Amino acid sequence: MTSEKHVSVRDLRKTYSTGFTAVDGISFDIERGETFALLGPNGAGKSTTIEILEGYRDRSGGEATVLGVDPQHGGLDWKARLGIVLQSTGESGNVSVREQLSHFASFYPNPRDVDEVIAAVGLTEKAKSRIKALSGGQRRRVDVALGVIGRPELLFLDEPTTGFDPEARHEFWDLIRELKREGTTILLTTHYLDEAAQLGDRAGVIAGGKLIDIGAIGEIGGRDARTPLVRWRDSSGVHEERTLEPGAVVARLYGASGGEPEGLEVIRPSLEDVYLKLVAGHIGSSAQSTELIQEELA
Repeated sequence: MTSEKHVSVRDLRKTYSTGFTAVDGISFDIERGETFALLGPNGAGKSTTIEILEGYRDRSGGEATVLGVDPQHGGLDWKARLGIVLQSTGESGNVSVREQLSHFASFYPNPRDVDEVIAAVGLTEKAKSRIKALSGGQRRRVDVALGVIGRPELLFLDEPTTGFDPEARHEFWDLIRELKREGTTILLTTHYLDEAAQLGDRAGVIAGGKLIDIGAIGEIGGRDARTPLVRWRDSSGVHEERTLEPGAVVARLYGASGGEPEGLEVIRPSLEDVYLKLVAGHIGSSAQSTELIQEELA
């Protein structure tokens, strides 16, 4: 990873004619080759942010550059450097996997080899199959193949594994890791916090249109939010102790009782635990935000 910013956002704002502010002054950078997870509840403003960065929606204020270009003024040459995997593509299922990819490859000046991409997403045996005959997970692989066929420098992944079974999700993660090894910069949105933890280098958490935390995956929420909890039970009931040295607490309990305490647990907060604490109190306002945006766009 080099110190080159592929995405730079400063005081980004989006206000609708009703006066509702969907994005309220957020700032972040994404370095070349980095996988950045943008997290938040529905209506928090992350989808609006992504659409602005993709060039699909104009901002009301602030600054944004994507691959060195203002997305409000990005032309075809700039768009050819992006890969976008939406939640739902709506692509026709009446053509084969190879036909669909060949068609999309023709839009780009220097596309990847179609058969190599098909192999990379694990669909070689399905290359001649019509897309409508594929399983949900296989169709999602087609979506990713379409997103990478143009050799994007930056790949947007919007809820990429929604509807996947566990096996398909893990296979998809392997594909994303391979793209990362090739140097692709990735901006990921997902409601699966384990997915963000597995794939992300850093994460930003949006709630109520504001960026409420940003940092390395293992640092989101701060040190206190990630303090382990030791829980055990004795004749007087259940006890808990938060400590940065759970091993020392366990050793002390073992020595005091002459053996392992009953019901002993050492609980280390996951990214999901930290995230839920961060967005607590914002979920209701985010739901209202979704309704207001839908009314605005109706």
